[in-house]
Amino acid sequence: MSAATLAGSIEEQAAAAGPRNEEELDLLLSEPSPDALAALDKLDSDLVVLGVSGKMGPSLARMAVRALDELNSPHRVYGVARFSQPGTREQLEEWGVWTITCDLLDRSQLASLPDSNSVIYMAGQKFGTTGNQHMTWGINTYLPALVCERYLNARIVAFSTGNVYPLVPVVAGGPLESDPLDPVGEYAMSCLGRERIFDYFSRRHGLRCAIVRLNYAVEMRYGVLVDIARQVHAEQPVTLDMGAANVIWQGDANAQAIALLDHCAAPPFVLNVTGPETVSVRRVAQALGGMLGKEVRFSGEEAPTALLNNAAKAAQLFGYPRVSLHQMLQWIADWVQNDGASLDKPTHFETRDGSF
Repeated sequence: MSAATLAGSIEEQAAAAGPRNEEELDLLLSEPSPDALAALDKLDSDLVVLGVSGKMGPSLARMAVRALDELNSPHRVYGVARFSQPGTREQLEEWGVWTITCDLLDRSQLASLPDSNSVIYMAGQKFGTTGNQHMTWGINTYLPALVCERYLNARIVAFSTGNVYPLVPVVAGGPLESDPLDPVGEYAMSCLGRERIFDYFSRRHGLRCAIVRLNYAVEMRYGVLVDIARQVHAEQPVTLDMGAANVIWQGDANAQAIALLDHCAAPPFVLNVTGPETVSVRRVAQALGGMLGKEVRFSGEEAPTALLNNAAKAAQLFGYPRVSLHQMLQWIADWVQNDGASLDKPTHFETRDGSF
C-alpha cells in the first residue's frame, strides 16, 4: 500500500477517521517529519539501527527508509537485532530495511557489522529485570560500552528513558534535562548506567551522541493510553497508583530521534522526548469511558508524585507533536472498540517502586 492510499499525511489523517487496520497504522507511524527528512538529507553513510526489533524499532527503520527514498538517497538502512520474534525480520525486509541477525554482546559479531557514521541505538531490557538483574545490567550498561568502542567515530542517537528521573510532584510539570537524576529500582539504575557510559566515551574520547529520555510512546496496539482504554472497555478498575503520565505518538518520538542525528555532540546532547501535557490518568479514563460508552471504575488514589518529564526543550526544537493527545484518544478508542490488534504488552506505567 502506498502513502496515497491513506489521506496523504498525518494532518489529513487526523482530520479523517483513524487507521482502520495494521497496514494503515504502520504506514502512518512511519511517515517522516520535515525535521527527520532534513537530518537524513545530510547523511554521508548508511544508517545503522541497533536493537531494531523492539516495539519502536521497526517503524523507526521504515521511517528512515521512506525518508531516504523520498530524498533519492543512495544510502541503506541496516536493522540489527537477534530477531527472536517470528516475522519481524521478514516485515522489515519487505519495507526495505537491510536486516542483520547479531548478538550485540558478542564482540566478534559486533565487529562484523557495517561501518557507519550514523547510528541509532535502541537496544535495552526492561521487563524481566526482577530475578534477572545481571542480564539487564549487561544489556543496558555493558553493551553501550562495546557499541561506543565499535562506533567511536560515528554520531550515535541513544535511546534512554524518563525512568532515570525520580518521582516528582505532579504540579511541578516534570524534570528538565538539567535536573538531578535519581532513578528508582535496578532497571532505572541500569539505564542511568547506560547514559553514564555514553557520557564517558563522549567526554573522554570525543564521541558525538544524543541521549533520548523517552516516556511514554503510544500507538494503537500498546502504550499507557491503550492500557487505560482496554481496562475501561473491559469494565475493569483503572488503577490510580501513578496518577499522571506523559505520552507521545510513537511516530513523533521516532521522528524526533532521527532528527537528533543533527544534534549529536560531545558532551552528549540530552533531550526529554514526550508530549507537552501532564496527563491525568483519571481524566483520560473518564474521557475514554465517554468515547467507549462505558462506566469507569477506579482503584487506589492518586499520589502527589509521579514519573514525569518536561518536554519544553523538544517543543522548542521540533514544535508540537503532529498527533495530539485528543487525536490519540479518539483513534485508540475506535481501535479498541473495533477489536483492533494488540501487542499484549502492558507498560506497567503504574509501578512506583521500579520493579519490572
